[in-house]
Amino acid sequence: MVDTPKVAVLFGFGINCDHETKAVFDLVGGQATRVHVNHFINGNRSLDEFHILAVPGGFSFGDHLGSGRLLGNRMRFALREQLHAFVAAGKPIIGICNGFQVLVKTGLLPGPAAGQDPLPDFVQRASLTLNDSGRYEDRWVTLEFDSNSPCIWTKGITRIDCPVRHGEGKFVLPDSTDFDMLAANNQLTVRYVDPATENGEGISDELLPFPLSPNGSMRNIAGVCDATGLVFGLMPHPEAVYAKWLHPDHTRNTAPGPESSDVLGEWEGEGLQIFRNAVDYVKANL
Repeated sequence: MVDTPKVAVLFGFGINCDHETKAVFDLVGGQATRVHVNHFINGNRSLDEFHILAVPGGFSFGDHLGSGRLLGNRMRFALREQLHAFVAAGKPIIGICNGFQVLVKTGLLPGPAAGQDPLPDFVQRASLTLNDSGRYEDRWVTLEFDSNSPCIWTKGITRIDCPVRHGEGKFVLPDSTDFDMLAANNQLTVRYVDPATENGEGISDELLPFPLSPNGSMRNIAGVCDATGLVFGLMPHPEAVYAKWLHPDHTRNTAPGPESSDVLGEWEGEGLQIFRNAVDYVKANL
């Protein structure tokens, strides 16, 4: 059993949310280390040393050729064997914002269809493209999670408020049947929802108006997981709402927090549970 899961948080080439991502894993009992991408590629470090991999947000390689494209290709070709072995060993991976874009471009998300070999085959099946607004969006949104999803990162979470900050967050697939297959396996893990709806009843396939959906993502998708439930990516930034005082309602004393008693204190924000779920999963399963 693993007492203190070791977390590799990638940095370098324009990734700029690595410090915050390291901090949230440390807060929930992980031991996070910022590791430059080149250390894995050049063999100075190995993914075998770690139990969790995080690809944070930012602007990797300046988003040249499209958000996440260059880093995604770098990982897909230079770290293919390591990434395959990582998932095969039952180790979780998360990509946030630009990290989600990277995981989609590597083919890690959404991954092979349910019923096939669920391990990574590095075939790109989806993309994240320009927001319908035609501009970079920096705003708060409301997210709701599929309670039946196999995703180990989102267990027990129904709804949170979360910030987004991206210019290419519209999740697209080639055909509507591709969405149907992911939905049937509950891999459409998190969606943008109208905060006026009741908790647990907000998810809809009907496109929400702007700004409830900040990017026009098909079926209001904010994040997906692979068939194993180990690999998860989302455009919003849960690491940016680890504390209630980061929520826009904190001065009204109405900022939401987790309902569970397993929290760090009354100050804990809603986003921290995502990272705690992964740390707890590793402790129980590896």
